[in-house]
Amino acid sequence: MNVRGLKRVLGALVVATLAFGGVATAAPSKKETNALYVLFQKERDNHYAEHPGTGPRGKPRPVADRMTGVTPEDEARREAANKAFLVELLAIKRDRLSEDDQLNYDMFRFMIESRLTDAKYRTWRMPLYSDSGFHTWPTRMGASVNFRKADDYRAYIRRMEDLPRYLEENIVNMRVGMDEGFTMPKVVLDGLLPSFAAIVKEKAEDSTFYDPFRKMADSVGEAEQEALRSEAKAAIMDTVMPAYAALNRFMKDEYYPAARESIGVSETPGGAEYYEAMVRYYTTVSDLTAEKVHEIGLREVARIRSEMEEIIEEVEFEGSFADFLEFLRTDEPFYAKSPKELLMHASYIAKKIDGRLPQLFNTLPRQPYGVEPVPDVLAPNYTTGRYSGAPLDAPRGGYYWVNTYALDKRPLYTLPALTLHEAVPGHHLQIALSKELEDVPEFRLGIYPHAFGEGWGLYSERLGLEMDIYETPYERFGRLTYEMWRACRLVVDTGMHMKGWTRAEAIKLMEENSALSTHNIRTEVDRYISWPGQALAYKMGELKIVELREKATKALGDRFDVRAFHDAVLSSGGLPLDLLEAKIDRLIKDGLQDKSN
Repeated sequence: MNVRGLKRVLGALVVATLAFGGVATAAPSKKETNALYVLFQKERDNHYAEHPGTGPRGKPRPVADRMTGVTPEDEARREAANKAFLVELLAIKRDRLSEDDQLNYDMFRFMIESRLTDAKYRTWRMPLYSDSGFHTWPTRMGASVNFRKADDYRAYIRRMEDLPRYLEENIVNMRVGMDEGFTMPKVVLDGLLPSFAAIVKEKAEDSTFYDPFRKMADSVGEAEQEALRSEAKAAIMDTVMPAYAALNRFMKDEYYPAARESIGVSETPGGAEYYEAMVRYYTTVSDLTAEKVHEIGLREVARIRSEMEEIIEEVEFEGSFADFLEFLRTDEPFYAKSPKELLMHASYIAKKIDGRLPQLFNTLPRQPYGVEPVPDVLAPNYTTGRYSGAPLDAPRGGYYWVNTYALDKRPLYTLPALTLHEAVPGHHLQIALSKELEDVPEFRLGIYPHAFGEGWGLYSERLGLEMDIYETPYERFGRLTYEMWRACRLVVDTGMHMKGWTRAEAIKLMEENSALSTHNIRTEVDRYISWPGQALAYKMGELKIVELREKATKALGDRFDVRAFHDAVLSSGGLPLDLLEAKIDRLIKDGLQDKSN
């Protein structure tokens, strides 16, 4: 939705400006505005050249025929380009831009500086997380491609044939990390290593790489379809599978023996500085420290624990807090008996939420979403659920992934909170709307500051109370368990990466304060170890959104409209928290001015 459309929706709460960090002091300058948009186009042209398969909005995206280059030389070239973009941006007089373009300026700066943070710390040396990495996403690279003609399939086959080069470049990068002591910890690799072997198949038809050829476009004749299927099978078995088998051997025989025993990234060379940078990067708060985050986490854990105790009293459970957690983790009625049953529960909850969204939102996305299981290759060491988005021109909508592995570790009482977070009004609603932004530079579409996106997801779990989604005290306890989970993250992430906590200490804190299964807790702790700082985004972002809502409610009184507030939060796409706060402050100011008139 563009700004003009938003004004019509908000009615009394007129959003008269989207300026951040100051208001234009003079009429917009055509010279400065033109320079800004020339820079935007220059960056997009560079982006399309660097990332095969990307292209301008509104035009058919080309089917990539190669993988992105990831050598140190590739990374250095991109870093140099981004530094040049930043220099060019800073030469533009921001106060001579329109209010909308001031926001575009700020968002472009945020995007470029985020990339330069990654480049500064050479994160390409460790292209892995505890549950996925550079090796897993190619297995689904055909899922978002709109195959229209035979040449599209040929391009995809050429891209598969380029996989050995891509995998080898990542191996070389990881060897740099090995030489410099910047590796994934052994304890995380214990769970991750099976995902490398799982990709290697004995038959092409058993591989997800073959998925685009199972049902091909009608525009391709039968004879050509069979020829393309033969080419695809040959590429998979003669090129892709040997490359993944070699990668699997490297991970087992070279990388694992060289992996570090420590878990805290601060124990790697330059790691303390790197971690503090990641705290700021993922929370989008420029003056935040790991120590401050740790303190906030401890306070939140205590507050949420008190609310959990109240529900235990409500259900008249006889026993200790630990006894209640054990009851929730082991009582059979709380767990689905089959993957299909779990997916059916998730789908029912999702549709129930869909019908109640108009209570809290004026603007909803056009892109639909579905529910499906986490892919088998990822499931054993994967998180409980996740959102898998798609481009607007993809032959599918977004997907809410539900992990159906280890059903006795996937309690039904947490499913409403999970669905609210990953589907709607959480990630799907927020991300799909960001792709539909109008009258904004293309780089803004889908931009994802972690604290905004993950904070919105956690805030959405809270909205389930207002939509009456939680049907039992146990489901409300499940929501608090999920909020406790995110509060514990503030404590254990900073604890492990800054204070020298052990993995066992982190697991203990989460086991003693949440009803998450031990399997989930171990999986999550390994995720925090492998992805320093990212876990902080959720609670820090949610706290800010709640704070801003409370501020707007207090200031505007009976003029506060929750639907208008939510539209305002989401109407510009993802924003760093300081820009979001400036936007809501402006909404409040304009609402008060409107009242005085």
